[in-house]
Amino acid sequence: MREVNLRSVDLNLLVILQQLLITRHVTQAADRLHMSQPAVSRALQRLRETFDDPLLVRTSQGYDLSARAVTMLPDLQTLLSGMEQLIAEPEFHPELSEDVIRVYGLDLEVACFVSPLIHVLRGEAPRMRLEVRTEPRDHFELLESGDVHFTLTGLAPKTGEDQYRRLLIAQTKSVCLMSGDNPLAEGELTLDRYLSASHGLVSITGVGPGIVDDRLAALGRKRHLALRLSNFMTAGDFCETTDLLFVMPEIVAQRIACGRNLVLKKVPEELTGPPINFYLYWHERYHRDPMCRWIRQRILEVL
Repeated sequence: MREVNLRSVDLNLLVILQQLLITRHVTQAADRLHMSQPAVSRALQRLRETFDDPLLVRTSQGYDLSARAVTMLPDLQTLLSGMEQLIAEPEFHPELSEDVIRVYGLDLEVACFVSPLIHVLRGEAPRMRLEVRTEPRDHFELLESGDVHFTLTGLAPKTGEDQYRRLLIAQTKSVCLMSGDNPLAEGELTLDRYLSASHGLVSITGVGPGIVDDRLAALGRKRHLALRLSNFMTAGDFCETTDLLFVMPEIVAQRIACGRNLVLKKVPEELTGPPINFYLYWHERYHRDPMCRWIRQRILEVL
């Protein structure tokens, strides 16, 4: 078999070749291809040179296929069909899909925003599986490595921002969570009353002061931090049984306080910041993936 350099072959000619072999007629092939008859004739000549074979041979009944063309046609049709599937945008059928959706977020973020998705999946994509990771870590590390499709967080990436896409799924404010038996649960929570208490801090990264501490430092004030946690899940247990206060997103605090002896108080005005945005992030590698596009649309509709 002679060696072939594909870079020297015009692959567009294969589309013309397919019609020539099917119709066995230059003019009919030209009509199907919406080309002129001379252009198809020139293409046939180039194809004969490329394959070193006449491809179409004259008979008393018109043109017929050469021996090589007969064996070539099935392979050619398979090849072009495969190329069409390769180039065409893939379709996603949720009712048939057995894909695994991998999501990362902290426990309560997942409970607030991801748990409604499982209801959708059970109804519309029963063969799909949702895998959720909640261990405290850098929210964007798993996206970068491709280990998860989505990350749910109120944080922003510190580097490589151009690698990520995001969808705003919730906006909330900060509130102060405390026991219903805490004396500060009654009346307005002024800054002085707030600072008279001991506090807990949920630190996702596990390092550095919290946003509230930065705001207090700007005021020349400081609070007493008695507890640091790595996630929100256990904050309610400490609030309910101690005099500790936690500042956290209202949508998370509402979830924690449901059915418990906990109250939400307005944060002192001096510590009030801009709204807290929760985003669904995904890496650029999955932006056009049909399964991920469907998931994003369904999350947007559910939330």
